[in-house]
Amino acid sequence: MICKHSAIASAIAMVLSGASFNVNAQSNQEAEDATPTLDSVEVRGIRSSLEKSIAGKRDSDNLVEVITAEDVGKMPDKNVADSLQRVPGVTTQSQSGGSGGFDENDRVSLRGTNPSLTQTLINGHSVASGDWFVLDQVGLVGRSVSYAMLPSEIVGQVVVRKSATADLTEGGVAGSVDIITRKPLDFGAQLTVEGSVQAVYADLPDEIDPQISALFNWKNDNNTFGVLLQAFSEKRHLRRDGQEILGYAQISPTSALAQAEPALANVYYPTLIGSALFEQERHRKGGLLELQLRPNDDVDINLSLFNSKLDATNYNRNWMFWGSRVIGSDNRVPDSYTVRNGTLTSATWANVGTPDAPAQYAIVDNIYRPGANSRTRYADLDVSWRATDTLELHAKAGTTKGNGDTPKQAVFEGDVFNTGASYAFNGISGPADVAFPNGNVADFTGTRLDWIFGASPARTVDKEDYAQFDGDLMLNSDTLHSLAFGLRWAEHERSTQQVAQGPLFSADPFNPDNLPNWNGQTYPGDFGDRLGGNFPRNVWQIPASELERWGDIYSNRDPVTRQFWPGEFALEETSKAAYAMLNFGGERWSGNAGLRFVRTEERVRVNVAIPGDVCAALAPCPDVPGAITTSAFGSFYQSVIANDYNDVLPSANFRFDVNEDVVARLAVSRTLSRPDFSALGGALTADDTTNTGNGGNPNLSPITSDNFDAAIEWYYSPRSLVSATLFYMDLHDYVSFGTYQTDLLNIRTGQFETYTISAPVNADGKVQGLELNWQTPIGEYFGLWANYTYADAEEDSGDDLVGASKNTYNLGAYFENDRFNARVAYTYRSDFFVGLDRSSPQYQDETDTLSASLSYRINDRLSLHLEGLNLNDPILKYYGQNEDQPRAFYSNGRQYYFGFRFKL
Repeated sequence: MICKHSAIASAIAMVLSGASFNVNAQSNQEAEDATPTLDSVEVRGIRSSLEKSIAGKRDSDNLVEVITAEDVGKMPDKNVADSLQRVPGVTTQSQSGGSGGFDENDRVSLRGTNPSLTQTLINGHSVASGDWFVLDQVGLVGRSVSYAMLPSEIVGQVVVRKSATADLTEGGVAGSVDIITRKPLDFGAQLTVEGSVQAVYADLPDEIDPQISALFNWKNDNNTFGVLLQAFSEKRHLRRDGQEILGYAQISPTSALAQAEPALANVYYPTLIGSALFEQERHRKGGLLELQLRPNDDVDINLSLFNSKLDATNYNRNWMFWGSRVIGSDNRVPDSYTVRNGTLTSATWANVGTPDAPAQYAIVDNIYRPGANSRTRYADLDVSWRATDTLELHAKAGTTKGNGDTPKQAVFEGDVFNTGASYAFNGISGPADVAFPNGNVADFTGTRLDWIFGASPARTVDKEDYAQFDGDLMLNSDTLHSLAFGLRWAEHERSTQQVAQGPLFSADPFNPDNLPNWNGQTYPGDFGDRLGGNFPRNVWQIPASELERWGDIYSNRDPVTRQFWPGEFALEETSKAAYAMLNFGGERWSGNAGLRFVRTEERVRVNVAIPGDVCAALAPCPDVPGAITTSAFGSFYQSVIANDYNDVLPSANFRFDVNEDVVARLAVSRTLSRPDFSALGGALTADDTTNTGNGGNPNLSPITSDNFDAAIEWYYSPRSLVSATLFYMDLHDYVSFGTYQTDLLNIRTGQFETYTISAPVNADGKVQGLELNWQTPIGEYFGLWANYTYADAEEDSGDDLVGASKNTYNLGAYFENDRFNARVAYTYRSDFFVGLDRSSPQYQDETDTLSASLSYRINDRLSLHLEGLNLNDPILKYYGQNEDQPRAFYSNGRQYYFGFRFKL
């Protein structure tokens, strides 16, 4: 006993000292027959993991894909989304709408749909989420989970469910992803300690950072109680070089510019074209605690606690040609120009300004966000009881909470005058050529403060409490096997709060003597080299520490008078569900059929502006009881919009063994998702630089889909599979986006101006397509896999659905023997509609990634690993209504991981 206690104490000390840990696979309902008892000496190689995954898929009555822990662990997968992108029918993207493209997969979607239509679960329960980027906190945000919060270390198994069953929690119109963690009593050894120590090198920022993980598992001699403790700490530096075109506006035919140059009437022009440098330090840290009690063969009690926080301090700089000023406000006629496909694709303006009458062509943003972070956590209690030989009962209850926080934005927005300007687009083949012939982008001298803006602070809270009860009654019939039934209750809350900072006029921030201190610093010398093109690169920048110091002095962040009520909302959503499902089967066939009833009760609180002639800002408002009169942005009253919905969701799955190697499947169902939170929220946010904004619609209906799937699968040898799946989704009340124009007060100018506002509306649409999948070993040590997905997705109006790539495919190969294993994986997806950004449509161009891993097993307890991500150094490209409207070009570089894994 003394030795055992010493070992436990040593392992706990290792974890508490900062080590982090890998996760073991837990048996899952979809693949439990393929998941053996875990043992510290089990051979867990690539071939073994593929065999388990294929077995899990084959044995299920439903359409599923299974990834085992080895799939996650042996590839350079730094979060679960990295692994999922190689599954047929699954697509991934980096971040949500506002932050642009990065090097890490963050959102997951199924079969050409919006990521918000894919449900993400952990051990069968919901997980709340948050975003670290400020525009995703206060702008268009959805129900999709940020996979940046879910490191691969926590994964035992991932089950992707493409067909619905009545017992599954509603929320995924397209399907669900269930992340299964390991359980303490699944381990064969009484004590298990394992972990990894790695260094990551990012070649664009040229930085090396540590990444540590560790796992400790102990169970008693009787295998009735166990404890699993995991921890992870993963740091890395990011740098993203980019050119951003932040939206397009249309030249009014009644404007002075169109009157002077009629050929420019109704032509689209870029509002801003910028040289964008983004740098970030990420630190993902957290842990998982699992307690399992199994006092006898009939009772199993699990308590699971998880916490993950992503510290994401970031600094964003952008030197921009200001089209909204030159073209939109000043109506300057270009000296020369080109119009192609309805867009002003090139233009030149000679400088017409003088020191006494300056002309503005450029605007510069330096925005530092210290302490930006996101966080997710949950507590889940799961109890299973075999009450009789024919009745099993299961209860689950828990809570989950997510946060997205920007404690502070230090913002300097500067005006640059008398430079002249020219630009010429190159489609999406490369960045636009941009020049300021009379200016010096490397010199801060002469810059004037334009404004201080942005949410500071901003906070989003996402929370859900849930409870469910399930039963499974065995039936005394050769054909009717069991009846599953259950109830579920959940209460979801989502809220956004923000303080909209501005200049602190009493500190005299516009005085040229009070500008930030510039030390001569400019962008890195190799900025933009991988992008190509000819645009400003040697751009001045204010040191982050100086920008923060200056912002603390000259920014007005009064939490009362600067609270931005128009940009806030709160949502309460209660859902109640009941279901019954019959499981049946015969000698060569099996399946299930069921019905799920769901009631949704939504209460959305929005803040409605009171006209100034009724209730002036910062003044009493006796005519409106309960009016909010403390904000400099006007007076408001709070309105609660209530909507209740009842939905009946039938489903049926059928499987037929054609012979011992071939399986055929059919599935039909109706599924449900609820609209994105910001779509319901009703909050209005406006950008005073581009005169655009976003608003909500609290009367949106839930999204439903009528689905049909047919599949044929041939398991022609061990670890081998050829399959084809046809799928069809008929979407009802899909959330689309329209725009409208309205007059709002521009805080920068003090004038009412016309803004283009994006607002969600319900629409119908369809998705239909084909999945092809092939996996095969080659000899004893080699193997290949390939899959392809075709998805034809559009609204009934002909508009594109968010997230729908028509073509996606994956190719991979592996080698494994007793000492070495290696894998290489290539992923491609065609262009797709990202959504609206600053009220303008945005598409991501086709993209591909190449990853590889190599490991060497020194002995049974130690192995070395080398892994690489984004080895092809992809350039992420975005465009607007067509390819003559480029939106962004981003380079994130490559990432290399080297380290060792140990097992004690």
